[in-house]
Formats: sequence, structure tokens, C-alpha cells
Amino acid sequence: METINNIELRDENVYPDDKVLEEILGPSFEAYQNLLKLFDENNLEYTWRYYKDGKAWLCKVQKKRRTIVWMSAWKGYMQAIIYIPGKYVEDIYSLDISEGIKAKIKQTKNVGKSMPCIFEVRDNDVFEDFNKVMQFKIKAK
Repeated sequence: METINNIELRDENVYPDDKVLEEILGPSFEAYQNLLKLFDENNLEYTWRYYKDGKAWLCKVQKKRRTIVWMSAWKGYMQAIIYIPGKYVEDIYSLDISEGIKAKIKQTKNVGKSMPCIFEVRDNDVFEDFNKVMQFKIKAK
């Protein structure tokens, strides 16, 4: 079976600065920059780090010391994942988000006791739903 797309940023020695990310993301780089603005507006801190276990650079987005979002760069888009604890999963479906996103969440397998809500950030269209899920995660304890 052929893989359609692979995670980028595999070289531990190449830090994912704007130049590197713009080359990987292409036209979706602007959406990535807008995503960073959204994080800034919500007092979230984001840090790129190379993870040896996954052999790739990932961006961890936190509020205080609590992880809210994980991001990874793929050819043509940024993938942003919000892990929702199992006890809150049903509450996600009552959020005012698109049916397509709800269906995608339902089809995604749990990771441990959490449900990953996966967003492909290619343009600004995904921001409204992403922000609602992110705000939910920030408020959930």
C-alpha cells in the first residue's frame, strides 16, 4: 500500500524556522502563521522540538504547563491535533462544529484514553471549528 503523504521535518539538525516551514507548507504557510496568531491571542506558548521516539520535529502548544495542541508539518499543510480525554468525548459532538469534523472525529481511533481531533490546516476555513475544539480543551479540566 502506497502512502500518500509523509510527515516532514525528519532531520534532527534542521530546525523548523519560517523559511523551512514555508518551503514544506507552500500556500498553507499563511494559514499556519494565522494559527500562531490564534495561539498568541489565547496566551498559548508553542515550541518546536525534535522527538527521537517519533524521529520528527513536533510543535507542542501549551497553556501554562498543560498541552492543548500538537502540530506536525506535512507536505502542503500543517496537521494540528487536539487530544480530548475520554470522559469529554461525547461533549465534543454537542459543540457547534461542522458535521464533517464530527464524523472525522468519530472515525478516529483513541490514543490511550484520549480521542484525537485531527485538523489539516491548509487554509483559514478550518479555524472556526478548530478554535471551538481548542477552547473546549482549554476549559476542560
